[in-house]
Amino acid sequence: MTTPADVLSYWFGPLDESSYPQERLGIWWGKSTETDAFIRTTFQATLEAIGRGELDWTSSARGRLAQVLVLDQFSRNMHRDQPGMYALDHLAQDLALDGVMTRADADLTPVERSFLYMPFMHAENIALQRLCVRKFQELRDTARPADADSWTRTLDYAVQHRDIVERFGRFPHRNRILGRESTAEELAFLEEPGSSF
Repeated sequence: MTTPADVLSYWFGPLDESSYPQERLGIWWGKSTETDAFIRTTFQATLEAIGRGELDWTSSARGRLAQVLVLDQFSRNMHRDQPGMYALDHLAQDLALDGVMTRADADLTPVERSFLYMPFMHAENIALQRLCVRKFQELRDTARPADADSWTRTLDYAVQHRDIVERFGRFPHRNRILGRESTAEELAFLEEPGSSF
């Protein structure tokens, strides 16, 4: 079974507290069968144990972050384009929200905080989406000038996600994967650029 340190080391690499690690962007936002396979092989047993309630790393801020990463990010690599991508989102959202409410996020670097907040961006819940935008606004507003563009782009994505959930109450691009019927308005929206993430 992997540990929180294994999760954080893989996801962030060497993390300078003040910098946005450009070299990690391919792992974080790219689609790679090799990355997906590595994460599945290395972390699937951990995801399953967390999902069954057999692992709890929330006694520290970074332990909580590692648990959120497994539930929210690694699940998407392991189950790409399958319903399992979203199956444990509610657990990640609960952990992230508790982390914000207890101010555990204050113990994390800005980049680490961004991934604690990411479950809000993935939520089909408008209150969590609005919280997401507020938290990413805070990160952008307090960023080093050298990192401002990166944080502005991330905030833009948060706003886009919020606007979709505000409009539809859900993410239409998930409908096919989850076996949900799309409305005519959603089908028209899915023809537009930037309608899927």
